[in-house]
Amino acid sequence: MALADNTGCAKPSEDFPFPEIIELNVGGQVYITRHPTLVSVPGSLLWEMFTQKNIRSLARDSKGRFFVDRDGFLFRYILDYMRDQQLVLPDHFPERSRLQREAEYFMLPELVKMLAPKLSKQNSLGDDPCQSDPEELSPSADATRNLTSASTTLPSALAGGPGAAVATSVGAAGTDVRRAGFITIGYRGSYTLGRDSQTDAKFRRVARIMVCGKTSLAKEVFGDTLNESRDPDRPPERYTSRYYLKFTFLEQAFDKLADAGFHMVACNSTGTCAFAHDQTDDRIWTSYTEYVFYRE
Repeated sequence: MALADNTGCAKPSEDFPFPEIIELNVGGQVYITRHPTLVSVPGSLLWEMFTQKNIRSLARDSKGRFFVDRDGFLFRYILDYMRDQQLVLPDHFPERSRLQREAEYFMLPELVKMLAPKLSKQNSLGDDPCQSDPEELSPSADATRNLTSASTTLPSALAGGPGAAVATSVGAAGTDVRRAGFITIGYRGSYTLGRDSQTDAKFRRVARIMVCGKTSLAKEVFGDTLNESRDPDRPPERYTSRYYLKFTFLEQAFDKLADAGFHMVACNSTGTCAFAHDQTDDRIWTSYTEYVFYRE
């Protein structure tokens, strides 16, 4: 009695070297899909990969899954498109331009067209809620209205009329679109202290710096150094506590906050102690520290 292979599918033949069910490792994210899905768009990169007869030329990971060195999170939208050639994105999707780049890599021209910025009759970017975060592209609606009213009062201001003072204050408000708000930086640290308290403590590096606050503020301050993989679909006006930074230096985070006009208003820390070994007096201290920053 023959045994089934690891994927539970029919054994591939020489004419059809791929199994019906295929496991993919895309940038560390595992996907399981059918072979017809991967070859549903003729001429695409996945079609070229999974229609060739030399299966050994494809890269695999340690568990035998086909490996693709691309963004594992964004590949879910690529795979969705491959299933029915339709594009459905969540509201306030912040990675549209990056997804377009992935579509170009996977040679999906129709998907690239769907993701391209739409142009209005005036050759300007159209109103597309999924195009990017409104916080990053333009001032707020209130600031835009202030700029419009400032332009209407400018002639009387130049003439020294009663609208001069109003124009100055509105213009100043219209050019400064930075918003007030809080950003909290948190991290966990630990170190080992031996029985002799005079000896040097063995510190561990900061494993991860967490960022809590409004999504739009966090993106404004940290830009590309902000890792959003644990909360990718968060709208810009909502708050999150699941972002973290791609570096592990607190000073670098403090510098970015200072450059953005934030200053520290509070700090707190908690710590616990545990014995590292039953037969020694070595102790491991662990702590969690938070720094609260505010911008007026």
